[in-house]
Amino acid sequence: MLMRHIVMFRRKAAVEKNAALEKELTERMAALGPLIPAIEGWKFAANELDRAICWGYVLEAEVADAKALDAYLFHPLHQALVADLKPYFEWAAVDYTTA
Repeated sequence: MLMRHIVMFRRKAAVEKNAALEKELTERMAALGPLIPAIEGWKFAANELDRAICWGYVLEAEVADAKALDAYLFHPLHQALVADLKPYFEWAAVDYTTA
């Protein structure tokens, strides 16, 4: 069994779109997984359909367990990225164990 960490991101409603900043932030998110030893699987994708219910991006990470998830969440590279994401994006997460 693995623990799956799913996060959806979207630009904050009160923040003006900045294509260059968004590109830089999303490229960093896409590249982060292989840099953190606790990560066993990493997928990052942009939404492809223009529907009001959709968020802009999704991140799917797989780790061994809750301890490995903490190792990822508190890793300095992740913490640095989160600090840069906070002014631009909001996000929602779900963590669950796969069967």
